[in-house]
Amino acid sequence: MADARGRPVRCCLTAGQRHDAPHALPLLEGLAPAHLIADRGYDSDPLVAALAARGTVAVIPPRRKRRHPRPYDPARYAQRHPVERLFCRLKQFRRVATRYDKLDRHFLAFIHLAATVLWLRDC
Repeated sequence: MADARGRPVRCCLTAGQRHDAPHALPLLEGLAPAHLIADRGYDSDPLVAALAARGTVAVIPPRRKRRHPRPYDPARYAQRHPVERLFCRLKQFRRVATRYDKLDRHFLAFIHLAATVLWLRDC
């Protein structure tokens, strides 16, 4: 998860074959964002309903095969680029991009270290 300036806020490590959408709500615990901008992979009715109940507007484009497409704000969705830039900046750390670490906890620890470096560079 990233803030509006593209700085890392929270992260969790999931299995490569697992879907990321179920982990969106646990990452939002304790936060109250006005908008959540995410890609089509997060387009699920339970997630959008949970966000609406929290008072967060979901800016998620509907999947192409959805029978009843949900409206979204394309102008606000265009502001998603800081998140994509964050992933590119994290992958500039060779250890993150090539996944040298065999243990998940070591990999996640280095992601936290890289995120700290990105925060310090942005100050």
